[in-house]
Amino acid sequence: MLGLALFPALFRPAAKIDPQSLLTAEGEATCFEHVNKRAVALCNKCGRFLCALCEVEVAGNVWCPSCLIPANASGPIQALEQRRTLFDSIALALATLPSLLFYPIFLTAPTVIYLGIRYWNKPSSVIPRGKWRFVVALLLSLFELGLITLGIIGLVMTLQQKRL
Repeated sequence: MLGLALFPALFRPAAKIDPQSLLTAEGEATCFEHVNKRAVALCNKCGRFLCALCEVEVAGNVWCPSCLIPANASGPIQALEQRRTLFDSIALALATLPSLLFYPIFLTAPTVIYLGIRYWNKPSSVIPRGKWRFVVALLLSLFELGLITLGIIGLVMTLQQKRL
């Protein structure tokens, strides 16, 4: 079962940290925000020393809270993906909902096939999901197109028999 851990540190086993190792000795760098804690990283944006509490990793870069807050306030940070379009769900909805009515199938079935092929390799969601929605949507749209084709062939054959 796939899930999303909102607070991964809450479920991680507690590490044995020696409290004395967090305190700084003379001549060691200290955190910019916490002057009594040892620095373990540098902010890649402003160069401040950071303790383990203050360092925030964003796409492989370490940022301090002072740099992260204004960057996030000015707009979404490119490295922090906040949402994705769920093309597999759109394709499944387009394949199933119009089947209640006949006429939208002429437009939605080819659209579903386009979406399925075009966005097959795109990441589906922030939470990992399978490709079953695309598969079901593609199969339904192919079935609908097959029914349309059979209906047209049957109509043409009926019209030809009436002419004879």
